[in-house]
Amino acid sequence: MRDDGTLDDQYGLGGSADRSDDTPSTVQSTASPAASTPRGSLRTRFNALMNPLAARPGRTKMAVATGAVCCLGLVGGFSQIGARAAGDTPSPAVSAEVAQRAAVDAASRDLDRESTAPAATPSAATPSATPSATAKPKPKAKPTPRRIVPVAGLDQTQMNNAKKIVQAGREMGVPRRGLVIAVATAMQESTLLNYASGVLPESQNYPHQAIGWDHDSVGLFQQRPSSGWGTVEELMDPEYATKAFLSALEEIPGWQDLPLTVAAQAVQVSAFPDAYAQHEWRANAVVKEILG
Repeated sequence: MRDDGTLDDQYGLGGSADRSDDTPSTVQSTASPAASTPRGSLRTRFNALMNPLAARPGRTKMAVATGAVCCLGLVGGFSQIGARAAGDTPSPAVSAEVAQRAAVDAASRDLDRESTAPAATPSAATPSATPSATAKPKPKAKPTPRRIVPVAGLDQTQMNNAKKIVQAGREMGVPRRGLVIAVATAMQESTLLNYASGVLPESQNYPHQAIGWDHDSVGLFQQRPSSGWGTVEELMDPEYATKAFLSALEEIPGWQDLPLTVAAQAVQVSAFPDAYAQHEWRANAVVKEILG
């Protein structure tokens, strides 16, 4: 403790050598009588208590420096507030940094956080989910051919032959009346069976369903190769035989208005000219079933 009643600060910045209040004894002996009086001693202690910084010059300098720094900080803060109030815009770098920090803080507070994984880009090898504009439409399934049921007392083989006659006539564009005449004629001549001839062994080399012995007559219409209707191979083909008959029928003037038996006899020149008429109603039923 010094004589002024204050404690020595052994941890001061300047130590005992830096204290300006440690005056030598010679200075104190030359001081004025008033300073050595008890009143002066009391005043000195009072001043030391009221202003401890003044009694310690080393700390006074440190306090002044600290205060200056604080003042400068306040001045800087006020200047920034004033600049913002005046409409100054912060630099882009500062704005970007602030925005980035704000985004990070918002993400850390948000419960529904968005995924930070990069968006998946469609690979060239991965086919697109949506259908392509150039995709070809699927071909429609072919309708199942209608099964033609035998009618008019025919079996399936006879009905199939009648169907071949009707199809050949439609390819030629022959009207329905001509189809009925052709079917009725084949009913009388071959009972709608494709006949080979026992007289012509060659005819038996082709698909057939029966063998006849009426000269060289073959096929559904019992046409004779010797009469110029065609070759044996051609006449054994139901399609060719039908077209040969209908071509001859169309050459008869007014054939559509003739009775069925007359029109058929004009083509066939049969020994029984009236036999074709009995098959007319059956031929109509068969053609109706085939045409649907």
